[in-house]
Amino acid sequence: MRVTMSSIAAVMVAASSRAVTAFSTRTVVPKVAVRALTARHMSSGPMPYDDEKMPIYALGINIGMQISQQTDFKNLLEEDELEILLAGFSDTIKGESTANPMEVLQQYGPSVNQLLRDRMEGIMEKVKKDGKEYIDGFLDCNEEAEKTDSGLVYYCMKEGDGASPVVEDEVEVHYHGTLTDGTVFDSSVDRGATIKFKLGQVIKGWQEGLSMMKEGGKATLVIPPEMAYGDAGSGGAVPPGATLKFEVELFKVNP
Repeated sequence: MRVTMSSIAAVMVAASSRAVTAFSTRTVVPKVAVRALTARHMSSGPMPYDDEKMPIYALGINIGMQISQQTDFKNLLEEDELEILLAGFSDTIKGESTANPMEVLQQYGPSVNQLLRDRMEGIMEKVKKDGKEYIDGFLDCNEEAEKTDSGLVYYCMKEGDGASPVVEDEVEVHYHGTLTDGTVFDSSVDRGATIKFKLGQVIKGWQEGLSMMKEGGKATLVIPPEMAYGDAGSGGAVPPGATLKFEVELFKVNP
């Protein structure tokens, strides 16, 4: 089978879209992030193939990562179901499928879409429930933390003495972002460099939380999904419906 640049591009575009539906003719325009999320790296180990074969293996990793960023199959499917999925993938790219691929999609595509929707909704409801419980626990453990009308939890770790930003301002910050299970999904602290951006360009939880801070201050923000990335999540780093925790240090406000 000959792999063309257009076929690779199609895989990349499909993977970069945020559609829940697996089979659809609707064109999906991917959202462009204000900044790139930090990739979570696995521990380094020996290469599984020699240098001559590793580029092909790297191509497989690339396609797998792109697809995984679109849909979290590892959590959506059982182990035996993953094996069936990989069999379908392998049979198709090798041209060894015993059934006509288009007939399979026409007959079972709607069932696949329904299965993915049902399972994603179930996972998302659990993630939201865990987030609410995390917020309740955080408030119980931190008496000085305050919950605003929007649902944002603000906990001052260090009071600043400078200006407070508004959405039109540029801010310079350090931040450390985690999921409620402690998984780090993005961190300027880990990268060792502060970041500057317009406050109006980031999620609502940041806009509200940083407006409560002053230059020189440090705070913890616990942000519910409706003030973060909502039901869409963000790439493969932030699951749909996730509550986020940020430790933020505000260095500078530039009007």
